[in-house]
Amino acid sequence: MRAVFDTNVVLPALVSGRRLLWLRRAWADGAVTPIVCRETVTELLRVLAYPRFRLDAAEREALLADYLPFAEIVPLPDPCPCADLPLSCRDRDDAAFLHLARASGAAFLVSGESDLTVLAAAYPVISPAMLRERLGATR
Repeated sequence: MRAVFDTNVVLPALVSGRRLLWLRRAWADGAVTPIVCRETVTELLRVLAYPRFRLDAAEREALLADYLPFAEIVPLPDPCPCADLPLSCRDRDDAAFLHLARASGAAFLVSGESDLTVLAAAYPVISPAMLRERLGATR
């Protein structure tokens, strides 16, 4: 299964650990393949550098090493053919995730972001809990 993961899902899986440890295991075991592009990785790098996380460069690199090797890179075309989608995001940073999900043919966009989950009727946006159910992951 291929899925695009919003930063608000990847970040706690990498930094917080316990709550989304099952997800980290799922991508490491190949149960789900994260799909990334330059724009989504740039967003993750930006957020990992926030002072509140107190992560130095080596720590950020180690966290990325637990994610990016398991990811499939799909570049967003320029101009993005998704620009004519009838979907819109209130948060500009979220648009790259939605466009990547559409352009890559991902099964799902996994997000806890309310700006994206409201689009679930038009595109398969699911929560981490819904993904866990679909994967049959156990605690």
